[in-house]
Amino acid sequence: MFTVTLKNSGRRFPVDAGETVLEAAQRAGIALPYSCRAGVCGSCKATLLEGHCDYPRNPPLALSGISPGRHAVLLCQAVPRNDLVIEAREVTSVEDFVRRRLDVAVTEKRVLAPDVVGLHLQPAAGEANLNWLPGQYLDVLLDEGRRRPFSIASGPRADGAIELHVRHVAGGGFTSWVSDGLKAGDTLCIEGPLGTFVPREDSERPMVFMAGGTGFAPVKAIVEHFIALGTRRPMQVYWGARGAADLYLRELAAGWERAAHALRFHPVLSDPEQAAQSGLRMGLVHEAVLEDQPDLSGHDVYMSGPPAMIDAGRKLFLDAGLPEDRLYYDSFDYAPDVLAQILAGRAGLQSA
Repeated sequence: MFTVTLKNSGRRFPVDAGETVLEAAQRAGIALPYSCRAGVCGSCKATLLEGHCDYPRNPPLALSGISPGRHAVLLCQAVPRNDLVIEAREVTSVEDFVRRRLDVAVTEKRVLAPDVVGLHLQPAAGEANLNWLPGQYLDVLLDEGRRRPFSIASGPRADGAIELHVRHVAGGGFTSWVSDGLKAGDTLCIEGPLGTFVPREDSERPMVFMAGGTGFAPVKAIVEHFIALGTRRPMQVYWGARGAADLYLRELAAGWERAAHALRFHPVLSDPEQAAQSGLRMGLVHEAVLEDQPDLSGHDVYMSGPPAMIDAGRKLFLDAGLPEDRLYYDSFDYAPDVLAQILAGRAGLQSA
């Protein structure tokens, strides 16, 4: 057993043999940033000040291209070899929200886009409501220990309802079943809340939100939270997709401008033909953000979506002056077991 010390707060927690720093922190009730839990997105990146660690599970892909001199470490994959001292952001706002398992019933299923299904879930009889912060996600628990993460597209409600946006992934067994077989009245087992992509209310800076595809789900929850608070902070909301049908709740997002006078909604399409047909802005969504806000040094930025968008946005937004500790993101990546299969396949190809 080793001990990890957080430099900024002085908090300490033990790590069992073979356990990652993130797992040990969560077991101790300490909230450190994370998203994909697979070493890909970089949300859990911290600075290793003392000690050494290994990555026996997945390679730390999110550290590729980062100089070893920066002593960066990925907490979701790092297994200590001795006592550690790290510098990491703590997200204390989520520490009071206890993760738990519960059964939920599907109360509504509707088609939002050709490849996106909207689900409304309700705690099953005898189950207490799930409590969470806007922007967090949950895992749907499957057979053989498999999990599938989905962002919650709403804030907590008095009736306990949970909203999900599920995109059908080609070849994805679970999302195919959601699209074709799941029906109202069916029961799922979930675990949550998870994640640290949550509102930061201790700031008066303007906010930029950037979503790609179904990355709109947690952004929707956070934006609606700030609207409900009556915030006067300027909010720029960008939602990028390939075609107009993929902006499946565009009218809802456009309506936010009437609910919050300091909010502006910017739909962006990457397909030139579809952009021309719909009259919407054409381009990549992160480039649209930078066209409108070339200097991000005075902003807070929230982004959620596919890994390629997150990676491009992270690099370019930091180059535009955004301090890294004001960049909050949720990467919609492969589930850890699916990622393991992909990495194994790549290793096989390289050795062939």
